[in-house]
Amino acid sequence: MKLFILTVMNGMTLAALYFLVASGFTLVFGLMRNVNLAHGSLYLLGAYVGFNVADWTGSWFLGVAAGFLGMAVVGAILQVVIFRRMQGQDLRQTLVTIGLSIVMADLMLAVWGGNTYQFDPPSWLSGPVQLMTAPVVKYPLYRLVLLASAIVIGVGLWLLLNKTRIGMMIRAGVDDRGMLAASGVNVQRIFTITFALGAGLAGFAGVVGGTALSIAPGEDTRYLLASLVVVIVGGMGSVTGAAIGATLIGLAEQLGLVYSPTYGVVYTFLIMVVVLAFRPQGIMGKAA
Repeated sequence: MKLFILTVMNGMTLAALYFLVASGFTLVFGLMRNVNLAHGSLYLLGAYVGFNVADWTGSWFLGVAAGFLGMAVVGAILQVVIFRRMQGQDLRQTLVTIGLSIVMADLMLAVWGGNTYQFDPPSWLSGPVQLMTAPVVKYPLYRLVLLASAIVIGVGLWLLLNKTRIGMMIRAGVDDRGMLAASGVNVQRIFTITFALGAGLAGFAGVVGGTALSIAPGEDTRYLLASLVVVIVGGMGSVTGAAIGATLIGLAEQLGLVYSPTYGVVYTFLIMVVVLAFRPQGIMGKAA
């Protein structure tokens, strides 16, 4: 029972990290229909930038801020320079961002090498806490804070998209860009802000994920693939769907790793196949 509880908690905290990355991806891919396959590279680059800033300043919080803000700026530049010129051209966006991710991976390898890095969280976030379960289980405090942060960010994103004026404009711009522009709204500015927010969330996830796990070459591909699966399972453009998809994938990955390690990876894609077979638009996605 203790092993099962630890495995479920590991699955939930991994799901929280997947959600943080996928929430940015669902903003860009699901809502704006921009095929950004360099999203995983933004995760890894944000982690590296945050690590360097935290190392130079001695402040983990400045590292988190640098990861978020740095990738938000990069995301805004990508939207203005690349995606604005290729709007509606999915194949071009796919090919260009694949090439961009390869270039970024090589540049990061040249700058930071093939070493594995890990953040040290603040001392008050370190150490275990006792969970009120039977039997009593000790679990790292930082991972619980990561889970709570993902919940807060998820609720904030849902409120932003569904209960605010800017969220209304984002959804209207996706449905009918011409009509929104005719009403006097600067559609390109709205889309740039949205893309910057999605990229910033990837950078934020890179720092908090690098603190919980580690930073190493290849993590960009892993989290890009995880984001794709989460968005496909949960439904494109749905923050709630991303949360559900991340929970299913995180739990399946950890439970499979513990109880059937040979087939652990299969369960993740089995979930995706079942969802695509019975609900092609995803669990919370809308029919086309």
